[in-house]
Amino acid sequence: MKVTVIGLGYLGATHAVAMAELGHEVIGIEPDPRKLSALSQGVLPFHEPGLDTALTKTLATGKLTFKAAHDAESAASEIFFICVGTPQRAGSDAADTSYVISAAEDLARWVGRDAVVAGKSTVPVGTAAELKKRMDAIAGFDVHLAWNPEFLREGTALEDSLRPDRIVVGTFDQHSVQVIKNVYAPILESGTPFLELDVPTAELVKVAANAFLATKISFINAMAEVAEVSGADAVALAKAIGYDERIGNKFLRTGIGFGGGCLPKDIRGFMARADELGVGSAVEFLRNVDQVNLRRRDRVVSLANTELGEVSGKAITMLGISFKPDSDDLRDSPALEIAQRLQAQGAHLTVHDPVSLVPLASRAPELSSEQDLMAAVKSADLVILGTEWKQYREVDPAELGELVKTKTVIDGRNVLDVARWQQAGWKVIALGRNIQNG
Repeated sequence: MKVTVIGLGYLGATHAVAMAELGHEVIGIEPDPRKLSALSQGVLPFHEPGLDTALTKTLATGKLTFKAAHDAESAASEIFFICVGTPQRAGSDAADTSYVISAAEDLARWVGRDAVVAGKSTVPVGTAAELKKRMDAIAGFDVHLAWNPEFLREGTALEDSLRPDRIVVGTFDQHSVQVIKNVYAPILESGTPFLELDVPTAELVKVAANAFLATKISFINAMAEVAEVSGADAVALAKAIGYDERIGNKFLRTGIGFGGGCLPKDIRGFMARADELGVGSAVEFLRNVDQVNLRRRDRVVSLANTELGEVSGKAITMLGISFKPDSDDLRDSPALEIAQRLQAQGAHLTVHDPVSLVPLASRAPELSSEQDLMAAVKSADLVILGTEWKQYREVDPAELGELVKTKTVIDGRNVLDVARWQQAGWKVIALGRNIQNG
């Protein structure tokens, strides 16, 4: 099929490559000249394991091309995917849908009568209905609009695109359903569930899923707060309750909490939209979810000050700065906020991260960074694990111990082998755990 993907950020670039991998003829539309140039040369403007190789391959086959704007060739597409961002609106919790509106209105001047427009951006419920009115008015006919939310996880995005656990579609007409089934046919043939919903429900699926996951993470971190003052072990608690099949153990890991470009802004946008609909009290609990999450960052700053007397003038090394491993995404990264706060209190921060130091230089130029792990920890008064990269879990603590000034580590993700680090002479501090150090 002929497919156009509008917006080549993290979601759009991944989706465009995935569509080409499935054998479709794909055109990616991206007005940003730097991003467009990089992608055209097979260079990803972000880190995502495996996607760079797939990008190079699909470009070589000719199945994937990029353009700065719509033209007659893209207008001939059978389906258009809108993948532009919906960031948190400045000065508000609400989602900024201006990019989606702009993309939809521009597309309405090009889209054909039989083509389908499938929105993949995460939007407030009710957005699709408003977009359809605008597009119909501009196009002069009934545009086939559908909503097809994405469920990508950074670090496994291409795999999630090609082998999703479900495909959700909300449509206004049956023609859209059939076209979307056609474009996803190779995936559906493998047995992936296809959920045909009404449009408002499809809009809600992504934000509802993220709200649930955020709640689960904050729940166990709330239990960590109780554990810290009662002598309990929140890691063992999570394991114990996770055996209950009604609860499950996924997302039940204590630490410095969630971040990134989705969960924080999605739950805040969800609350804002619920307020607009007059049912804000129904999701009021999400405010506590957000607050619990942010308090975990406060806790690490407090622990650092307690351990060092005060952090001013002390050398602190942050291991990992991205919001999660296998990503260079710094949006709402707990590790980054903690590092910036400690630096603001007078600490001498050095940051190490396998892939995020380039974006860090522009995002937080006040922070010093070091590409070599051993050099990063040299003479440190305190080491903080901020992102659970594999190399930090596997590093030899004895080797690190020979370089630091003080063998003290705050495990912000509860992933270190405590016994192994203690045997190497380290004092290990972890959120939600009362670890006995000799």
